[in-house]
Amino acid sequence: MEAKGVVVITLVVTLAAVARAARPEETGPGLARRGSASSPTTHLHFYFHDKVSKPSPTAVRVVDPVDPSSRSFFGMINVMDDPLTEGPEPESKPMGRAQGLYMGSDQAKLGFLQAMNLVFTDGTYNGSVVTVLGRNCPFDDVREMPVIGGTGAFRFARGYAQARTHTLDLKTGDAIVEYNVYVMH
Repeated sequence: MEAKGVVVITLVVTLAAVARAARPEETGPGLARRGSASSPTTHLHFYFHDKVSKPSPTAVRVVDPVDPSSRSFFGMINVMDDPLTEGPEPESKPMGRAQGLYMGSDQAKLGFLQAMNLVFTDGTYNGSVVTVLGRNCPFDDVREMPVIGGTGAFRFARGYAQARTHTLDLKTGDAIVEYNVYVMH
């Protein structure tokens, strides 16, 4: 199991490095500096439904924490394919999926390294993806994570995502999280 964790961490770090290296920093003929007034900014608002309980979980644990009695879940890795909806109700209109993983990366408190693709499956951004990679501490009121890229309408994206826990069931671990994502592309 330890080897799986090393492979996943290596993959995440490599993907982040490749994404960073692929971004043009210079301006030139026909190129606008990223973040200039000519870059559109899009605000995305949705709810993320992370269901770890049975039946039909949308996030599953693939590596257990180093110390199962620890409240930080350090070393745990979950893989997710969570629905994104317009409202907080699970039956609210679907907008897409959050596909990726989150892992316990803080030994002192509950803190995750979260790597996910926000895959939009409806509306104006159907078929487009926003990629988020950052620290997510679920018990903080507001968490901010960087947008590191995207595809389709969000090619060359950058920005940030703010997450606020809407509901958390401490017995099951199931959560509904409100996201506000601001993307320049």
